Amino acid sequence: MTENATADDQPLPYPFGNGRQIELERRYAELREAPGLARVQLPYGRDCWLATRYEDAKIVLGDPRFSRAAAVGPDVPRPNPEQPGEGGILMLDPPEHTRIRGVASRAFTARRVERMREHTREIVERLVDEMVERGAPADLVEHVALPLPVMVISEMLGVPYSDRDDFQRWSNAFLSTSLLPPETVIEYGKALRDYMTGLVEQRRAAPTDDLLSAMLRASDEEERITQDELVNLAIAILVAGHETTATQLPNFVYVLDRERDQWDLLLERPDLVPRAVEELVRWVPLGVSSAFPRYAREDVEVGGVLVRAGEPVLASVASANRDRRVFADPDRLDILREDNPHIGFGHGPHHCLGAQLARMELQEGLRALLRKVPTLRVAVGEDELDWKDGMFVRGFRTLPVTW
Repeated sequence: MTENATADDQPLPYPFGNGRQIELERRYAELREAPGLARVQLPYGRDCWLATRYEDAKIVLGDPRFSRAAAVGPDVPRPNPEQPGEGGILMLDPPEHTRIRGVASRAFTARRVERMREHTREIVERLVDEMVERGAPADLVEHVALPLPVMVISEMLGVPYSDRDDFQRWSNAFLSTSLLPPETVIEYGKALRDYMTGLVEQRRAAPTDDLLSAMLRASDEEERITQDELVNLAIAILVAGHETTATQLPNFVYVLDRERDQWDLLLERPDLVPRAVEELVRWVPLGVSSAFPRYAREDVEVGGVLVRAGEPVLASVASANRDRRVFADPDRLDILREDNPHIGFGHGPHHCLGAQLARMELQEGLRALLRKVPTLRVAVGEDELDWKDGMFVRGFRTLPVTW
């Protein structure tokens, strides 16, 4: 065991890039082969440890000796100036986290998601048809990737689709690192909470067959969570429920356009789409940097380093998914990959609640594009790509495509 590996070194500035590329930054590969953990310094808060290897990341994400609830206050490592507060499900540890997540888990079931597959297929096929009718070039984000998950999560949660522009704008408050000024982040966050509080009250008075009503029933039957907790949970589902698909579907198309043999293989074998989605989730580094630090409750050895009680640690999911100790030829995109235990949807208690919904939407989105526009290509060169700036997620603001 190395008690303080790299602790005497100057912390590395983090994140390692601005997210304006699809490739995972090379520094991660260097750190995976170096002993111990790395010390990094985010724009705000104290320096912290960074786990880049698969097994180390799983320990940080899944071991109960690491706490999310302790990540409060001005010293928390973070990419934006806003200090993390208490209350959201991402800020809780078991048993409080288990109590609140259980309400959503009872309502947000795999069966409910699967029942939505046929309707999701109808939505995305209609969106692709409308994009084709408009003619090429067309923006894949505007016409398909964004409206698809917004429509699905709106219907599932019970949010009127007519309010989509508002909640899309407000949700940026939860995903911005430097895109929005701090006062706007606060304003948008309050507006979304007020909106969701009103919707919860409406559903309590007049329940329907949507996810929000189902969560209310699960909560009221056992008095398991407060209204504020339910509002925070609904916001988390709303924001996460559309951002992953809206960002990853264009990312997938961009990568498959560069790896054209993989696109052609999917055209020949559409049965490989589910496996392709898993491989693309593994390969595409969605986060611009690691987020949501865990604090050691006690001294814990990780990667040969003694992490002292009270020290924060970040786990890089993107780097873990490229660990050669787990994935053969990890930097190669291979949709035929069979052994793929990626942690692209997280690991441990905070494993993504909507992982099955995201998988289903990405599968149906990719199937529709392959079937209806088999000659789909990105319509601009590398220097013309319109990358998102100042956001937690890596992807495109717009992605012009042709066919």
